[in-house]
Amino acid sequence: MTIREAQETVDRWIREYGVRYFSELTNMTVLTEEVGELARIMARRYGEQSWKPTDPRAADNGQAALGEEMADVLWVLLCIANQTGVDLTDELLKSIEKKTKRDALRHLENPKLKA
Repeated sequence: MTIREAQETVDRWIREYGVRYFSELTNMTVLTEEVGELARIMARRYGEQSWKPTDPRAADNGQAALGEEMADVLWVLLCIANQTGVDLTDELLKSIEKKTKRDALRHLENPKLKA
């Protein structure tokens, strides 16, 4: 599935099952919530935080939930793009081009990134 197809799929789902999009502000808040849930898993799986013994995600170190939370972040981002008229395929291509021009040598020459 391409990014454009993902945007179209989410739009169809919203229109068929979701009744309508939440407001842009509500979706921005939901996006923040979802990023927070992803951050919680990352902090426990890859960072110094530990799981509470009662957290059901501790059993597999958050592996099952990791992809689910990433997909939730993507879902809400696709919703926001749809409702604001942003074509994420075009914007991602522009972003890659911008970063390539701006950072062509920056990371290659960064001594902090050399192993």
